[in-house]
Amino acid sequence: MEYTTLGRTALRVSPICFGTLNLGVRTTEQEAVDLLDLALERGVNFLDTANLYGWQKHKGYTEELLGDYFALGGLRREKVVLSTKVGNPMTDLPNDSGLSARNIIASCEASLKRLRTDWIDVLFMHHIDRSAPWEEVWQAMEHLVAQGKIRYVGSSNFAGWHLVEAQASARERNFLGLVAESCVYNLVTRAVELELIPAAQKYGLAVLPWSPLHGGLLSGALRKMAEGSAVKTAQGRAQVAMPKHGDAIASYEKLCESHGLDPAEVGMAWVMNQPGVTAPVIGPRTAEQLIGALNAMELELPAPLLEELELIFPPVGNGGPGPEAWAW
Repeated sequence: MEYTTLGRTALRVSPICFGTLNLGVRTTEQEAVDLLDLALERGVNFLDTANLYGWQKHKGYTEELLGDYFALGGLRREKVVLSTKVGNPMTDLPNDSGLSARNIIASCEASLKRLRTDWIDVLFMHHIDRSAPWEEVWQAMEHLVAQGKIRYVGSSNFAGWHLVEAQASARERNFLGLVAESCVYNLVTRAVELELIPAAQKYGLAVLPWSPLHGGLLSGALRKMAEGSAVKTAQGRAQVAMPKHGDAIASYEKLCESHGLDPAEVGMAWVMNQPGVTAPVIGPRTAEQLIGALNAMELELPAPLLEELELIFPPVGNGGPGPEAWAW
């Protein structure tokens, strides 16, 4: 495994981030342990979760599962760069959501207990909170860094101008500010190329695309549906997108087949090699899916295939960053 740095920091992470959204929900707990062990064996050292994950059972369940995993020993906690998220409602109480200083600190404390760890490597804000001033956000984050409970701060689902605003405020406080942005990015959804990724590159933020296969839409969805083997592709994001993108997906799968390549590996390899991308966040349910993502790291997509992909899934406007994407 060749490691890379997380944005402008010296923290070394694998070029794949293991997202835990499916663990214990679409897998058994033992399958989750086996998958995590396999990831560590193959050199994946970056784990991503959120305080909300596992809501299908109860909010916080996934963090608890990871806490049990770390408690198995074998330096499992020490081997990983661990990120979690704050911001989504955990209860119906009015102060148990958002990015108030109260909720950031309380949520971090709760996550630490569930994860059975003394520190979180990257605490992500799960979504922008337009009611929270940056002075308040950074005060809370500085407090947690000073206590040694978090090492870095990231954002998720922010707009480009949010990154600029956040970094300007952090700079005034002589604080490191954001080091990573996690955003939806794949062949089907390319809006972040306009402003978000250029802003992240300008300010030295790692870009961590979540849903790199658009919920399984780019993993051979039509073939799996025809075979009756579709699981995630028959629900959620992929199911919603299929009516709009069905013709493009059919062309995509035919193109991959003509090159003798697996659609999931092609989609993953495309994201991995986009400018500014540090590590896609994958959410494997099986060892086969994890190994496929690892294989994509070594996959060099031929130029003719890349050209065809641009025709099937064209970028927004003229392509590239704004304003050239929409103006001369």
